[in-house]
Amino acid sequence: MSERVTVAGLQVAAPLYQMVDRDVLPELGLTSDDFWAGFAGIVSMLGPRRLELLAKRDSLQLQIDEWYRAHQGTIPSFGQTEAFFREIGYLVDAPESVAITTDHVDREIADVAGPQLVVPVSNARFALNAANARWGSLYDALYGTDAIDDADGKERSGAYNAVRGAAVVAEAAAFLDRALPLSAGSHADVTAYKVVDGQLLVDNASGEGQTLADGGQWLGWSGEAEPESLLFSNNGLHIVLQFDREHPIGSASASGLKDVMLESALTVIQDCEDSVSAVDAIDKVGVYRNWLGLMKGDLEETLQKGGKTIVRRLNDDLHFTGRDGQDIRLKGRSLMLVRNVGLLMPTDAVLDSDGQAVSECFLDALVTSACAMHDINKGGQGRCNSRTGSVYIVEPKMHGPEEVALINALFGEVETVLGLTPNTLKVGVMDEERRTTTNLAACIKQVTDRLVFINTGFLDRTGDEIHTLMELGPVLPKDAIKGERWIAAYEANNVDVGIRAGFHGRAQIGKGMWAMPDAMRAMLDTKHNHPEAGANCAWVPSPTAATLHATHYHSVNVHSVQKAIATREAASLEDIMTLPMLGQRNLSDEEIQTEVDNNCQGILGYVVRWVDHGVGCSKVPDIHNVELMEDRATLRISSQHLGNWLRHGVVTAEFVDEALRRMAGVVDGQNASDPHYEPMAGRFDDSVAFAAAHDLVFKACEQPNGYTEPLLHARRAEKKAQG
Repeated sequence: MSERVTVAGLQVAAPLYQMVDRDVLPELGLTSDDFWAGFAGIVSMLGPRRLELLAKRDSLQLQIDEWYRAHQGTIPSFGQTEAFFREIGYLVDAPESVAITTDHVDREIADVAGPQLVVPVSNARFALNAANARWGSLYDALYGTDAIDDADGKERSGAYNAVRGAAVVAEAAAFLDRALPLSAGSHADVTAYKVVDGQLLVDNASGEGQTLADGGQWLGWSGEAEPESLLFSNNGLHIVLQFDREHPIGSASASGLKDVMLESALTVIQDCEDSVSAVDAIDKVGVYRNWLGLMKGDLEETLQKGGKTIVRRLNDDLHFTGRDGQDIRLKGRSLMLVRNVGLLMPTDAVLDSDGQAVSECFLDALVTSACAMHDINKGGQGRCNSRTGSVYIVEPKMHGPEEVALINALFGEVETVLGLTPNTLKVGVMDEERRTTTNLAACIKQVTDRLVFINTGFLDRTGDEIHTLMELGPVLPKDAIKGERWIAAYEANNVDVGIRAGFHGRAQIGKGMWAMPDAMRAMLDTKHNHPEAGANCAWVPSPTAATLHATHYHSVNVHSVQKAIATREAASLEDIMTLPMLGQRNLSDEEIQTEVDNNCQGILGYVVRWVDHGVGCSKVPDIHNVELMEDRATLRISSQHLGNWLRHGVVTAEFVDEALRRMAGVVDGQNASDPHYEPMAGRFDDSVAFAAAHDLVFKACEQPNGYTEPLLHARRAEKKAQG
């Protein structure tokens, strides 16, 4: 990036400067000089501390490596391990008590449990679809996925299948019977829903004038005596029944019911991090511009579908007449959080007074917050995001309480620069690094006034686990790691600490992603375990998955679950620090080959899109051609796993290199229908993507905390330089 604007001692890439100057600041009462002077102050004040903490990460890891090398061949006792980790400052004393005091939190975070989407904000269409996923059609979600099987004439292919449609209607009626039970009979047998003298009456085979078993669940309606829609609530989530006797579906229903709309993705994380490929100023401007459009409410995307031009924009709110005759206004959009980049990476979108790239985390904090001021200025009206005037920022990849404290200080400085009330910027702490997990209460203590979110994530957390104990010995295969004691303790500890810190009514406790967007029946059969574990949000890969996952929160009252969990014995540090080592387990040649092939294919399948096309998140087929939602977390665990096995001689470099080359051919075949795809096989010396995958494996041990960003960014920049 050669063209730059010099301001406040900084050298700002011209496209970034122009976007901030022309699009962000004019309506905020801020000048570019003041904005960039404020940023220069943040860089000067907090930049050295950031470098100190990154150096501390490296120093701790070097000490851990040396200690584990001294214990190779044995697994140290927990007592030995805890004493050592406390001696070097990795473990700190937990506070006697910690209680968050965060206020002005929107109900979607504070009060209601439901699905959460994560989407790359760099893709405007995806970002809009996710923001509009607040409401979803249960009929469509059931009909279009394997949630309903294809047996007995229920095939999905071709034109509308009335047999499948009937199965969908029956499944939806069964859901309504569970979520909104009638005083008698089933929703499947209803012939009319009527509003009479401000009361809801239901006619069905059991007779006329039935009501809901819990009359308080009915909130309001739209239309006349035979309503156009009816609004209900269960476990804090809304359900809307829509009626139209002229509609193809409604005409086949005795009651005229044409659809069941569920409040689905209550919250959406608009991601600037793991699901995004942004390596320079041009990329960052694209990310920021979409976030700005979401906060202003004017983001649009035009696309062609079925021969028609469609313009996607943010949905308006929904309006109903309440039982008391007053207007009920419900959000038409999910509450949006933004996930900024972590502390590790610099960005040359801005150079400091010494000509050095600044912290991308710092830049994200200021720019995304300035963009969000456009939403604050709406005062909770129109296409607003937050009705309480808050900005929700998820901060990833923090290692321990000192780094959380730095983020707290950063947000405070950003609030000062932008003239925001203290604690306007709320923070979500991702519990995905080992040092944060083992010191979670101390981390929470640093942000008690602004914390709104903690969550768990198997992939990044396991990647950091492997990197931390890299020198001790070989780890188990990945699937076996999932069954180890430390994973269950990690998941439980996150909930235990959150509940004891007073998250109820103030903050979310989240669980990880369902990675198979086409396997909705399996998701319905298993993902109820997340609300049952006390999590009031869990990640899903699509708006459709959000609608289906929402049904779990109608079956499980998370607030009641959390109250019960509050009395259980907390997860133990010893269990959390139990190591997933291979130990004396002998792996067959077939098991080793399968593990290596799976890892290599997964790495190549993701990296080739990241490096060659700048796609940070997409459905990537695995070695069995099952499409999985992949982002950098997947890459981190797979590359660290192979690096560990190489380090300890489970496999040889030649063995892994052969697997990479063979799997490159598999990935090429999986992408053969893409006219823009560049094959890797046969051009290993020329393919930048293959070189990136090779580096990620063979340089895994030396990457800071096992992160993939430094290598990916360098290779993506190389590819872009080729034109």
